[in-house]
Amino acid sequence: MLVVALRLMADGGLVALMLFASAGTLAWWRAWVLLGVLMVVRVAGAAVIARVSPTLLRERARLPLHDEQPSADRLLLLAVLATGFLGLPLLAGLDVHRWHVLPPPAPWLSSIGLVLFALGWGLKQVALRANAFATTVVRLQTERAHAVVDAGIYAVVRHPFYAADPLILVGLGLWLQSSTAALAAVVPVLFMVLRLQLEERFLLRALPGYDTYMTRVPHRLVPGIW
Repeated sequence: MLVVALRLMADGGLVALMLFASAGTLAWWRAWVLLGVLMVVRVAGAAVIARVSPTLLRERARLPLHDEQPSADRLLLLAVLATGFLGLPLLAGLDVHRWHVLPPPAPWLSSIGLVLFALGWGLKQVALRANAFATTVVRLQTERAHAVVDAGIYAVVRHPFYAADPLILVGLGLWLQSSTAALAAVVPVLFMVLRLQLEERFLLRALPGYDTYMTRVPHRLVPGIW
């Protein structure tokens, strides 16, 4: 699992680079707490998932591109990563330490942001544990007998992995006390929704049984709403 550990460290390092380079200082305790929560939740999740889906972990540790991946999915995935998981930490550092575009959120709201951030990453780990086919790219995994997963959290919403993104991205901005970054989270979330819809059309066309799964579980991200 060395490749998985290296990927986790690389992801954390990229987020740290965006945060501290944009802030111009390492003396930003909220950023250190955010990174600590990120690594603890992801490492703990990887340890659990490794017991049930080691192949999935190795697959997700690779670069988020695949020869069988539709070009539209590739573009949307890169857009989510660039504007969300890299762009928002960069924006938060610039806003908090240089720009001060909007007043910061109240301390209690910032604390809620950290809870949302942790819950979002926790939800991603739960989704990965339940779905051994939740790879980074949209493709039909014929080599692993790809099948519909409708157990656990996938019996509640069809895309729990994506449902975590708004929690993570908005929570990040709130905890770092950047109202601007929290509001800007709408951009990567919109890209995520477009990608979700593309993935659903692909699965409906290519994966047997997905149409009946959509009937059984009618909501994509939020139970009772959408």
